[in-house]
Order: sequence, then structure tokens, then C-alpha cells
Amino acid sequence: MMKLENPKVQVQQSFLRFVSDVKQGKYHGSLEVTRKTVDLLKSLIVDGEFTNAQGMMSTIRTHGSFLHKSLPHYASVGNMARRVLKIVREEYAVGRKNKSEEMDPQESLHKIVTSVDSGEDYSSPLPDLKLSVLDHISEFEMELETSIDNIAQQAQEHIHSNELILTLGTSKVVESFLRKAAAHRKFDVIVVDCGPLGKGHELAVSLAKSKINTTVIGDNAIFGIMSRVNKVIIGTHTVMANGGLRALSSCHTVALAAKHCSVPVMVLAPLYKLTPQYLCSYDQDAFNSYVAPDGVLDFSDHSTLSQIKRYCPVFDYVPPELVTLFISNTGGHAPSYVYRLLSELYHPDDYEI
Repeated sequence: MMKLENPKVQVQQSFLRFVSDVKQGKYHGSLEVTRKTVDLLKSLIVDGEFTNAQGMMSTIRTHGSFLHKSLPHYASVGNMARRVLKIVREEYAVGRKNKSEEMDPQESLHKIVTSVDSGEDYSSPLPDLKLSVLDHISEFEMELETSIDNIAQQAQEHIHSNELILTLGTSKVVESFLRKAAAHRKFDVIVVDCGPLGKGHELAVSLAKSKINTTVIGDNAIFGIMSRVNKVIIGTHTVMANGGLRALSSCHTVALAAKHCSVPVMVLAPLYKLTPQYLCSYDQDAFNSYVAPDGVLDFSDHSTLSQIKRYCPVFDYVPPELVTLFISNTGGHAPSYVYRLLSELYHPDDYEI
């Protein structure tokens, strides 16, 4: 019983409980999962006794790797581990710089940064490292909280009066974006139902309450309506390292139809959804997940259906050449700029955790 009182054991149990809760669907939306991940990683630092960055990074990497492998379809979980590791590296570099300036004011910052990047270990003790890392993580948590609002603030730049906007499924960031634009513009929205999990009707009802003229269509009507659409605005589950998307099923169909009709495709993606992972054709199990197809094809339709194998994937892969613009909480970016954003968010040594 005494071992259960150990703070480290409590933290590990909280990680196991978090994985179980996510798999049981107790968290709604990627932002909620992301915030909880940061809370857990922050608790590791609070409860741990660290005098240097090496031990702190090792603990974060171990638990981050566990979350990443346990929840492969939630890329933001691994992204947060990488982000916290980057924060530790940055605070370590700043701490060493300040310490070196006290000892030798003539030593250049360039030399310090170069020495850290060249593979120097992180075993040097820094008394204030834990406090500075926790302060930095608190600032990052504020960035997460305001990410959707910051994207919504850009709505007036991209949506104009009398336009016809097409979206699909349900997405909190898309809903907030359209509502913000509707406060200053009058436009119409078409929502693709995106069955069986898209829940397009939920988004349509919510937009209608904001007095936005909204129409729901089935997936089979996407190509027929696309020639009348001015813009496609969608959310996404993950932005891959090459600028491709892991998005809801039917997103690829929408993007192909938009390409054929020369309609711009705008993707609303907070920066925590950017991952250094790529889609590997041989690793579809890690990329996709499947649900029961009864929402699309009823088992009782015909006696021969019991002899047919049916697959109902949750996600589509959308290649970067079908995306016109990413709108993140820091502004608009072309798909080719994703690699630059990744280098700013994560350290290259932490791409594999």
C-alpha cells in the first residue's frame, strides 16, 4: 500500500486511466484530449525531482512514447510530448546562457547554442530549470485555450458577402469560424452529412440557430453541387508532415471535386494538429480506424449481405496538392510551409519518440 502513495506511481496510473478514458470516448474533440495530455505531462514535472534537463526529458519521452503507442490515431498526444520536450530544451539553453554570462560575460550566445545543438548532454544542473519549464508550459496552455478563437478572428479575411461555403461533418473550429464571419457577412452554407460519423446535421442545426442559411446534402451530391460553391472550408484531425491531411471520410471526395471545379480548399488547423509523421501505405492500421457499417448499409437489406465483407473507414487521406491554404492560430500558410512550422514547434531529435 505504501507504494501506491508514491507520486510517480500515481502519475503512471493517471496515464493508464487517461488512455482508457480516451478509448471509451469520454473525451470529446481533439482539443480536450490535447489539454489533458499537457496536464499529465505537466504533472510529471511537478511531481518529479529534477536537477537537470536530461532526467526531465527522459521521463517525458518515456511517458510520451507510451501515450503515442497506446493512442496511435490521436497524433496530438505525441505532438504535445514533442512540444514539451522542445520547451525543456529551450529553457535549458536559456538557463545555461544566463549561467555562462555570469561566469564569463564575453562568451557569445552563438557558441552556447551551437554547443547544445552539436549533441552536448543535458546533465548540467540548473536549479531553476523546473520552475522556468512550468512557467513556459503555462504560457503554452494559454495558447491552446485561445487557438480556436484566434482562428475565428481571421474569418472576415476569407469569407465575403453572398458567398456559398461548403463544409462537411461537424467541427468546433469550423463552427466558430463561420459564426464569427456571420456576425459581419451574409452568406450561405452547405454541410455534407459525411456519414456515418460526420454528424453534419448537428453542425447545420447549430449554424441555423445563429441565423446562417444552411443546407444539408448527402455525400453522393458533392460533385453535383461543387460548381456553385465559392469556397470549401473544412477542419481536419491531423496535418501530416508533407502537408497532407488525415481528415474525416469524404474529405478526399470533396477535395477532388473542388480541384476539378477550381474551388479553393481552406483547412482550419490549430498548430497542435501538426505532426512530423508521414502516411506510409503499408501502415494503414496506424493511420486509419474502422467502425460498424450499419449506419451506411443495413445488414437486413438483403440476405446475401451477410456474405459480403464491408469496411467503413473513419478517415480519408487528402494529399497536399489538393489543399489551397491552411489557416492556423498564427495565420494562413501554404501546404509547402508546413515543414517550416514543424521545425519551429518541435526539435528534430524528438520527431521519433
